[in-house]
Amino acid sequence: MRETVDEVVKVAAAEGIDAHVAKGGTIALARSRAQWRRARAEVAEARRWDRDEDDLRLLDRAEATAVLRGSRTVGATYTPDCAAIHPARLVRGLAEAVERRGVTIHERTRVRSIGPGRAHTADGDVRASTVVRATEGYTASLRGEERTLVPVYSLIIATEPLPPSTWEEIGLARRETFTDHRHLIVYGQRTADDRLVFGGRGAPYHLGSRIRPEYDRDEAVFARLYATLVDLFPVLAGTRVTHAWGGALGIPRDWCASVGLDRDTGLAWAGGYVGDGVSTTNLAGRTLRDLVLDRDTELTRLPWVGHRSPDWEREPLRWLGINVGLRAMTLADAEESVTRLPSLVARAVSPLLG
Repeated sequence: MRETVDEVVKVAAAEGIDAHVAKGGTIALARSRAQWRRARAEVAEARRWDRDEDDLRLLDRAEATAVLRGSRTVGATYTPDCAAIHPARLVRGLAEAVERRGVTIHERTRVRSIGPGRAHTADGDVRASTVVRATEGYTASLRGEERTLVPVYSLIIATEPLPPSTWEEIGLARRETFTDHRHLIVYGQRTADDRLVFGGRGAPYHLGSRIRPEYDRDEAVFARLYATLVDLFPVLAGTRVTHAWGGALGIPRDWCASVGLDRDTGLAWAGGYVGDGVSTTNLAGRTLRDLVLDRDTELTRLPWVGHRSPDWEREPLRWLGINVGLRAMTLADAEESVTRLPSLVARAVSPLLG
């Protein structure tokens, strides 16, 4: 995974894709005693896996605020293995790169189901010796795959371009990406045109794994994201938000991404990235290449190859469990802000989340 970040950057440069890349690493702030305890535990766990400071570092308050001046910062963790990128520019550039090599990309063809040697579409069957399911958050719309991955929405906002004086108050001089050690995930980055893009979980899961364009927008979630952003960086109070959007992530029951090929059926798969897909799809694609070509390589021997996640529960248990989990993580963060201790709610719910 570390090498894959550099692989994405290298390919973008080689193909002339202006994806606004900046490899500044990522910083995860600890903004309470409970978060600081989790940060230290994360670094201790990394050391047990022989990951040294080149992989993951613990930063004290002074070191952390030198990178990112979030409110109430106690410390942080930092890893260099992350790059800020404009994913839409990357995917369009990659599409153009494969088309230059003679590949035809067929879009807007609705696939209803897949099976050995074929993909069944609204207009007929497409046949091939190998069929790859790489539909991520949209997998549940395929017949027979309703419980493979659940689509959980992540929403995001982008501010107007911020002046240099504001960035001096915030930091991110190298365009580091950022998050913090709360339970309900948030994430952000400084863009090449000096906007602050900030997103997070919190949107509800929809019964029956439904996916609809209108779910990409939830004004209540956007408002909470803005409030969280201003809490992190009070200097942004009153800053205008110019863009807001969202999309569905593919989440497996055990939260473990996987890639594989069933040689008996010719059916291959990749997915379950839980929102970390910009680099992980690259690694999965290169791994699938070697699997399809029947190569025994370092990639095909990775532990996620051939992994099968268990199915999600049937409805309405799936709807109830996922939404209770989302609310519980919100409650856990509120609990920690009051008690300043690790959340009892999070400890109780964690085993149920896979």
